[in-house]
Amino acid sequence: MSRTRTALLAAMALIAGASGTALAAYPADAGVSAIPCTVDYKVQNDWGTGFTANVTITNNGAAKSSWAVKWSYAGNQKVTSGWNAKVTQSGTAVTAANESYNGTLPTGGSTSFGFQGTYSGTNAVPATFTLDGVTCNVDDGGGGPTNPPDPGTGNRVDNPYSGAKVYVNPEWAANAAAEPGGSRIANQPTGVWLDRVAAIAGAGGKMGLRAHLDEALKQKGSGELAVQLVIYDLPGRDCAALASNGEFGPTDIDKYKTQYIDPIAAILADPKYASLRIVTTVELDSLPNLVTNVSPRNTATPNCDTMKSNGNYIKGVGYALNKLGDVPNVYNYVDAGHHGWLGWDDNFSATVQTIKQAATAEGATVNDVHGFITNTANYSALKEPYYTINDSVNGKSVRESKWVDWNRYVDELSYAQAFRQEAVSQGFASGVGMLIDTSRNGWGGSARPTGPGAKTDVDTYVDGGRIDRRLNTGNWCNQSGAGLGERPQASPAAGIDAYVWIKPPGESDGASSAIPNDEGKGFDRMCDPTYTGNPRNNNHMSGALPNAPLSGHWFSAQFQQLMQNAYPPLP
Repeated sequence: MSRTRTALLAAMALIAGASGTALAAYPADAGVSAIPCTVDYKVQNDWGTGFTANVTITNNGAAKSSWAVKWSYAGNQKVTSGWNAKVTQSGTAVTAANESYNGTLPTGGSTSFGFQGTYSGTNAVPATFTLDGVTCNVDDGGGGPTNPPDPGTGNRVDNPYSGAKVYVNPEWAANAAAEPGGSRIANQPTGVWLDRVAAIAGAGGKMGLRAHLDEALKQKGSGELAVQLVIYDLPGRDCAALASNGEFGPTDIDKYKTQYIDPIAAILADPKYASLRIVTTVELDSLPNLVTNVSPRNTATPNCDTMKSNGNYIKGVGYALNKLGDVPNVYNYVDAGHHGWLGWDDNFSATVQTIKQAATAEGATVNDVHGFITNTANYSALKEPYYTINDSVNGKSVRESKWVDWNRYVDELSYAQAFRQEAVSQGFASGVGMLIDTSRNGWGGSARPTGPGAKTDVDTYVDGGRIDRRLNTGNWCNQSGAGLGERPQASPAAGIDAYVWIKPPGESDGASSAIPNDEGKGFDRMCDPTYTGNPRNNNHMSGALPNAPLSGHWFSAQFQQLMQNAYPPLP
């Protein structure tokens, strides 16, 4: 586990225990920082007599053509070698000066270097750092950032969406605008899915990661802009499904690290992109599978048992959090499933425990987690206005209804807020925030209830009033009747950093019949409208739309349905 020095502003002492929303309640002008520079010092490896460390500096002052960072050790640490900087030591004082190739440090720019050292006794992190003689990580009285730094993650703002525009993917926007009526939402921000190695450089004529980040800089202008990336290529990916299986086999953890995460991290660390707020949603549909779809559960699958036993989901997520978390302007949000998957007593706390296990593996710490995301690429209703988990009919709780099925949550907002509280109670930073994907959970149109169901019995009451019109909350593929949900927005509710459209509306969840392909994507019967189900959806029909293409491919019929059933309705 790495140790991190993240010095705080004095003002943070007043609000260190506040939730994400309390911090984000500051005015939205996040463009001016009173912190002249920040230094993030991380011990990467420590074997008792020696260690390696990585140091990232961010310059918030005037642009520099050369730089020098200084600090002093309280113990007997001795630097023995360094890289990406000239590191020298005199007594306890250390100076790290730029190399000839990395002296340029623009306003808002960052650069990193590393070194190896020895010690005996304790290896305390230095208390103070300076950049060219100016003390870093301290408020210089220049007005202060109005979206203040997060106590858990150094100089990052508490909510990357506050006061910021969000990147509009021009490729998705073009697909949306080409559809009749699609121009109404073509300007909405959506996630950029890095779902295979080829997507990093750009596959099939599509934009690669650098192209998206370059476009994001253009859209940013002089203000703040967040760009949303989906990190999604684990070994043995989607062990309980087939539609989104990936290119790496269950044992390909080294390939995942070197061919996928390392190249992404290197691009994101380019100082050219230091002014962007880069939001990563990390490895969807992975860690929760280690809770719900492994033996001895009746929903167990051999593939998930394999990933549980080999530990490569834990290792992969930990490695991604560590490497991406080293980039000062990256905000990692870990997938937290959805209420219809994890809202039961035996799933809820166990999932947080599993995520924490990953967040402290492969050099990661809980401070590499900025928050969590729920309902990604799913359909769970944001709010159920016509019944609550506390209602009862004729002496029977709604938890006893076939739809709720003893779950403790009936919608995503209540689940996400409770998940955040559980994460904090298990050791994650008190300022962690939540994202909720609302891209396809509006459930509007003529089938949307306008009031509670009849109180004939508990099932009639719940089924008559529920917004979510699926046959079962376990149904996830191209759902019939779904609609666009709440438009993306920052700080919409307590503990929620943003409603987001991480899943781009109109991109298929999976093919409704087998389609040969070179993307590693299999045929999952849950995408077949004739499928009669399995234990994970209580053996209901799949509820999937017919004639769907491969996952991630454009699905015009679905896009038209989503617009038609949007709630709030489209103009």
